[in-house]
Amino acid sequence: SSKLLYSFPGWCSAVTTLEQAPAVDVVAVGLVSGHIIVHNIKFDETLMKFQQDWGPITAISFRTADGHPVMAAGSPIGHIALWDLEEKKLMCQMQDAHSTAIAGMSFVPGEPLIITNGADNAIRVWIFDGPGGTGRVLRSRMGHSAPPTKIRYYGQNGEQILSAGQDGTLQSFSTVHEKFNKSLGRGSINKKKSKKKGLKLDTMSLPPITVFASEVAHQSDWDNIVACHQGYITCTTWNYQKTSMGAHKLRPGEFSKHKPIDIYATAVDITSCGNFAVIGLSNGQVDVYNIQSGIHRGRYGKEKAHEGAIRGVAVDGLNQLIITGGSEGLIKFWKFKTKDLVYSTELSSSPSVILLHRDSGILAIAFDDFSISVLDIETRKIVRTFSGHHGRINDMTFSPDGRWLITSSMDCAIKTWDLPSGCLIDCFLVDSAAVSLTMSPTGDFLSSTHVDDLGIYLWSNRSLYSLVSLRPLPADYEPSMVTRPSTCPVQDMAMAEDEETCGEMIEYVSPEQLGEQLVTLSSLPESRWKNLLSLDVIKKRNKPREPPKVAKSAPFFIPTVPGLTPRYIVPEEENDTQSKVVNLGELAQKSDFYIHLEEALSTNEFTVPLDLLKSLGPSNIEMEMRGLAPEGGGSMEVMLSFLRMIEMMLNKKYNFELAQAYLALFLKLHLKILSSEPNLLEEVSRLSTQLEETWIHLRTLFNQSLCVLTYMKSALL
Repeated sequence: SSKLLYSFPGWCSAVTTLEQAPAVDVVAVGLVSGHIIVHNIKFDETLMKFQQDWGPITAISFRTADGHPVMAAGSPIGHIALWDLEEKKLMCQMQDAHSTAIAGMSFVPGEPLIITNGADNAIRVWIFDGPGGTGRVLRSRMGHSAPPTKIRYYGQNGEQILSAGQDGTLQSFSTVHEKFNKSLGRGSINKKKSKKKGLKLDTMSLPPITVFASEVAHQSDWDNIVACHQGYITCTTWNYQKTSMGAHKLRPGEFSKHKPIDIYATAVDITSCGNFAVIGLSNGQVDVYNIQSGIHRGRYGKEKAHEGAIRGVAVDGLNQLIITGGSEGLIKFWKFKTKDLVYSTELSSSPSVILLHRDSGILAIAFDDFSISVLDIETRKIVRTFSGHHGRINDMTFSPDGRWLITSSMDCAIKTWDLPSGCLIDCFLVDSAAVSLTMSPTGDFLSSTHVDDLGIYLWSNRSLYSLVSLRPLPADYEPSMVTRPSTCPVQDMAMAEDEETCGEMIEYVSPEQLGEQLVTLSSLPESRWKNLLSLDVIKKRNKPREPPKVAKSAPFFIPTVPGLTPRYIVPEEENDTQSKVVNLGELAQKSDFYIHLEEALSTNEFTVPLDLLKSLGPSNIEMEMRGLAPEGGGSMEVMLSFLRMIEMMLNKKYNFELAQAYLALFLKLHLKILSSEPNLLEEVSRLSTQLEETWIHLRTLFNQSLCVLTYMKSALL
């Protein structure tokens, strides 16, 4: 009826939360002052009153149906208080249940379990099975409490994503199931001191990770992740198997006693063998460290590798070359082992990000002027240049085969560039710019993180399961806005509709023949034409063996020859003198193929009989061929019509292999008739000349292609 029933006067403080108690007509009221009022709303009476010193009450929940009248109350600093409602006193405290405010709490009905969540992006299940009534964590799910800054796939199976966040943690998220997620913890200068001080008072924690590199080789032997921290010169190592921070701090020896303020690590890469880490600094230095021991193993250049800050480092797959990019606009190639400079190339602008695809030797370079160049490290030449972004390029990633380069920028666009064609083949907009991108090593997912967003988004590769056009987008193409997935079902439905509309594409139908001068083969499988000449052998091989004959049962009374000496009658042998083979001759019924061949003799249209022949199997084709001869019920005119059909196929140069196979079978079956008929003999000689001309042309093309192929295989690059 929407009528106001009653108004309560209040308790001189703002109400923050209301919770229905298990008792009838009883409600718990949480106040800003930290008081909890257990009130009977039917008689407007306060039954109990509690007070917490941790600030406003953020959440209340009652433990029900298991014999323990307990009320839990949350606080803004992450503590939970458990109140005994029978004795009206504090039973115990769960301090630091979350690192931020308790956002929600709920006891599981009939179970000693409570589920809590907080603003730290964590949800935990606590079980009360210990002495004193306090709870312990039974299971938990946790993400970043601040937006991620960098994500990269870990390993080659595409099932784990390493993510570094602004909260200073490094975490691993599974694309298979959340139970495989794990946190590698928070970076710390001194782990032991950090553990003693606790999370709230930790002054030893390191700044957030900006860049990291990982390698699965030797992951069970020593640390296999190296990370750079924001504004910090020391790089840290991490151990994925132990899910913790590693043992080494990597920094140059001259900075071991004093830490410079304006010099910090900007780029890092790990060799494919997992033994060495290459770290670039903001002052232009590039150093090599042994990951196993943490020992400094050398420096590139006399003092500095570059005059400006290092914007990126990359090591090739064989540990032969290391590529460095500096803010002064130079890309340098160094010998990995000897530390000698091999080559230096000047760029049009200052690079902001470099990314190497080790398998193909392709280096992608993003510039400060929002353009992208692709450099081949074998020839050391720029092979592709792309432009089209209108904001700073945040990240890039290659597809596993190296054909696509996917980029994201601050203009909220995510673009896919096709490297072989040098064209933009996909582009879409998101409502928040993508900070980091990574493509799955298996090619099935693209992962992205976005500005002011705690989640990692997975985009499926539609080219794996549907027909997707890879044609270049037109110059005036306007990308559509793609809504990221959320908990709202309406948006999910809208997104599904967008996907359906985007999925519409005009299918390309290939013509039967691209050009009249091109020799074109049919699309029929080889089983339809390749064994036409060997049908006799196949039938003989497939003929079943004759089953053993059953002996005739002897008669009950054996007949005897009349006479004095008893003799048995010799059984007479059955002689089948009459042949079972019937000469069809004129009795044979004309087939559709035969009728259409007769009609084509006058119209010169052989398309219909050819299509009929293409639809038949090898045995039926042989039967039709035998039926063309006079003894099979055919005629000389129809045989002539068949030869003209082959001539038409050779003239138009399509179904080339079918023409060869059909003609070979025809000659095999009717060679005697052809030699005795001058009309047919003249037609066959004309076909022979035509076949010879076509084959000479094809042989020339084959020889030319084989020469080029042999040269390419033997030439030294």
